[in-house]
Amino acid sequence: MIEEKDIIQILYRAIDDLNLQLPPEQRLEKSAETVLFGEGGRLDSLGLVTFIVAAEQKVTEVAGITLTLADEKAMSRRNSPFRTVGTLAEYIGERLAEDGNG
Repeated sequence: MIEEKDIIQILYRAIDDLNLQLPPEQRLEKSAETVLFGEGGRLDSLGLVTFIVAAEQKVTEVAGITLTLADEKAMSRRNSPFRTVGTLAEYIGERLAEDGNG
């Protein structure tokens, strides 16, 4: 069972990978409150896609679970799960629970 604190750590590893590709002024802080996309976010749409792919890969590496985050379930939500690191962690937890992995 993967707890939310473990999911946050997985996302921090994805942030580390992404930050290697970003200029210093665009790098993401490792915090649940870090805004990823939208008002106050540091990622453009391509950066967000890159981060989502990195997060999916890290979940697979750490937990051995293949998860697709950018799908119709995510896109149809009223509030984007990609707004902050914390909202993405919650969403990943929900998806893992739905799939019997949480």
